[in-house]
Amino acid sequence: MMKKIVVLTGAGMSAESGISTFRDSNGLWENHDIMEVASPEGWKNNPKLVLDFYNKRRAQLKEVKPNDGHLILAELEQNFNIQIITQNVDNLHERAGSSNILHLHGELVKVRGEYSENESIFWETDIYIGDVNEKGEQLRPDIVWFGEQVPAIDDAIPHMETADVVIIIGTSLQVYPAAGLMHYAKSHVPVYYVDPKPAIIYDLANPLEVLPLSASEGMKILKEKLVKKV
Repeated sequence: MMKKIVVLTGAGMSAESGISTFRDSNGLWENHDIMEVASPEGWKNNPKLVLDFYNKRRAQLKEVKPNDGHLILAELEQNFNIQIITQNVDNLHERAGSSNILHLHGELVKVRGEYSENESIFWETDIYIGDVNEKGEQLRPDIVWFGEQVPAIDDAIPHMETADVVIIIGTSLQVYPAAGLMHYAKSHVPVYYVDPKPAIIYDLANPLEVLPLSASEGMKILKEKLVKKV
């Protein structure tokens, strides 16, 4: 049976592909205050601004490509059972060829009615005021905004509990509940943390190896190390 590797990815995973993060720029995301475009209050105050913001993010998504970090994770499926848990809302893991991806914070290429949390609709084009679902609800991005529940965390925890190896890539480990997931891994399970500016990890009983590198650089080294042990 293949070893199970659970991979938690954050914004740094996609930064090399040209998708900007907001944690490096004082809470701004593409020059917007994050609370204006990624909170229920922002949506209530100015839904047109929010829709315009995500329309631009979807357009940007069509212009970028998976980087070597994404591609290496897909390649590792030849040797391991890979489960990706991502905080990212892009579809670069899918486009790289990874098979098992759980999106904690929603997906840019999906929408939902503003009152229908569990009814995602695949949607790659622009959304406008007046676009509604079958119930007549205004469509909004199927994104988990600040202050909203993260229902997918309940699916993520059992994956972490059954991991043989944990890899954390490109996350500041500041956003909860995602940042607490690694603590569900069994204490003997090795944890690898790939990030050019790694955060300090407290209270982790597991063997930890930090690779202070970009996603692509770190995964090249890690792939070689993991495959040698197979």
